[in-house]
This record gives sequence, structure tokens and C-alpha cells, in this order.
Amino acid sequence: MDFLKGLLIRLVTTAFAFWLATLFIPGIALDSDSAVNTVTTLILVAAIFGVVNAVLQPIIKTVGCGFYLLTLGLIALVVNGLLFLLTSWIAGEAGLPFHVDGFWPSAVLGALLVGIVTWVLGAILDRD
Repeated sequence: MDFLKGLLIRLVTTAFAFWLATLFIPGIALDSDSAVNTVTTLILVAAIFGVVNAVLQPIIKTVGCGFYLLTLGLIALVVNGLLFLLTSWIAGEAGLPFHVDGFWPSAVLGALLVGIVTWVLGAILDRD
């Protein structure tokens, strides 16, 4: 039961972070006509983002280990921005009204904001 609680907390905090990104980052849009549709879209986009990160992040870190060492981890900004952009593309293909205009600055800043907000909320809510 604790696993499901932690998963639900992660999903809700990530959806909240995505909502903040749509408010504060130019180029990240959520075109919804109702509150229910907005919340549903944010939850689904957060789930897509979680799956993309869970599947691709370890592979990218393993394959690109040298780049992480060479750039002292700064390549993570690029990788996270690309994963954020991939999430936007998958959401668009799924018919969700979530869109990121481009890699710089929208995707990079969006990924950075989502990462910081989920980290802070995770520390506050003790999701683990």
C-alpha cells in the first residue's frame, strides 16, 4: 500500500509541477476548456513523463556516462530538456492538449522547473 501511496504522491506532485510550468514558462501551453480536462491532461502528461524518465533516463546515463563526466553533469540539462520535449510529442500524438514550443528555452526551463518543484514537494511530502 505504501508503494501506491508514493506513486500517487509522485504523480500528483509532477502534475502540479507541469501546471506551474504552463503558467510560468513561455512556450509551454495547455489548451483546455474545462478544469476537469486540465487536471486529467496534467495527470496523463505527468504519467507519460514518469514512464519516459523511468525507461530512457537509465539507458541514456549508462550510454552517455562519458559525456556526464566530461561536462561535470551539465549534459543532464540537455538530456532532461530532450526528454521533456519527447513527453510533449507523445502527449500530442495521444491527442492531449499539452505542447512545448521548442528545445530552448521552453523544454530546458520546463524540465528544470518540473525537476525542482517535484524535488521540493517530494522532500516536504516525504513520498518515499
